[in-house]
Amino acid sequence: MDMNKMLQQVQDMQAQMARAQEELAKETVEASAGGGMVTVKATGALEITEIKISPEAIDPDDPELLADMVLAAVNEALRSAQSLAESKLGSAMGGLKGLGLPGL
Repeated sequence: MDMNKMLQQVQDMQAQMARAQEELAKETVEASAGGGMVTVKATGALEITEIKISPEAIDPDDPELLADMVLAAVNEALRSAQSLAESKLGSAMGGLKGLGLPGL
């Protein structure tokens, strides 16, 4: 096993991961609930950047419904952002398998 080669592969992988994380911070996903009455945008870095609520979604007699729609849209946006992150970072992590390290 060539330690220099392995260290170079680790450094290359770290650089790939850093680039992928920078790209993820710039990408956004969008999710909605209640037939589009609540829309949430999140970055690939799992940060919520925007929440839009349609005036029709605001029912003073049923605030729980609005809360449920916001919660559903936020959770879906975070799931989508996580999926995006896994797809981007997964390709960068693929280099670990080539190192032959146990558990990777």
